[in-house]
Amino acid sequence: MDIYIIRHGETEWNKLRKLQGRSDTELNEMGIKLAEITAEALEEISFDIAYTSPLKRAYKTAEIIVGKRNIPMIADERIQEVSFGAYEGLGCSKSNYEIPDPEFEYFFQAPEKYVAKNGAESIEELCQRTTEFLKEITNNPELENKTVLIATHGAALKGLLSSIGNKEKKDFWGNGVHRNCAVTKLESHKGVIHLIYENRIFYPEDMGTRPTFAK
Repeated sequence: MDIYIIRHGETEWNKLRKLQGRSDTELNEMGIKLAEITAEALEEISFDIAYTSPLKRAYKTAEIIVGKRNIPMIADERIQEVSFGAYEGLGCSKSNYEIPDPEFEYFFQAPEKYVAKNGAESIEELCQRTTEFLKEITNNPELENKTVLIATHGAALKGLLSSIGNKEKKDFWGNGVHRNCAVTKLESHKGVIHLIYENRIFYPEDMGTRPTFAK
């Protein structure tokens, strides 16, 4: 099984450096453009099925990538973004930091110390549901020789990757948050998963918003 995982395109909240989480924001004009460029780069790939977060920004990205392919598109809540609870919509960069809890920065800078508060979802909960999803599809014999698209989000994508190689919680972010519409490829054979490449973009480096967070 070949698996292509894509982070959604840019939204206005990405551009404004706001926490999105479960907030159902939509792609902005740049987000649609990035998805279209990525779709063109992937146009020769014969996807058999697409799984997407039900949130609009991911679902629209999946629709653009799928294009005219006549394949199933399945929305699955297990690959929606982590919830930030009451902090969604607040600024999270050095220039606009608005989160009242000083320990929230652990989410990005020291995930092993992060404690979810005010209705937020923990990293452990995120990893549990995303790992369950990935194990389910990679152990499905009907998908064994298929090519799969997964459209998801920054933290949820890292949750999916967390089950590969049994990473420690402190290494959750690895090489950082993926860029909008960045593609990661996995290969799976009888449930054994290998990372082929990660965080690959198909548009010029100066397009879109780079993911940065307060330090």
